[in-house]
Amino acid sequence: MARSFGKVVTLTDAAAERVKAIMGRSETPVVGLRVGVKKGGCAGLEYTMEYASETRPFEEVVEEKGVRILIEPTAILYLLGTEMDYRTEKFTSGFVFKNPNQTSACGCGESVEISPAQAGE
Repeated sequence: MARSFGKVVTLTDAAAERVKAIMGRSETPVVGLRVGVKKGGCAGLEYTMEYASETRPFEEVVEEKGVRILIEPTAILYLLGTEMDYRTEKFTSGFVFKNPNQTSACGCGESVEISPAQAGE
């Protein structure tokens, strides 16, 4: 059954290239990068990323620009419509999530407040 909301997460070219580089350095076989959210930080939620050695039941699989992103089932509504980017700046580099469901973030940038996407959005 087709869904009308499109991909849960999209990747910029920079993010896709960085994921490819990270996956290429893994010491064990991986099928993709697992992305999720967990409780933590002063704003309430933190993004999580880890190597995925297998696809778990009910995960959303996003294949784009030559990489595979696995979205944890509990994170799908929080990440719906998110663009994953990778930025290199003068003093820092890392993945950046442009999430339309994010309502606020802490001052240090480590955690965010996210509302689940609502039906019909």
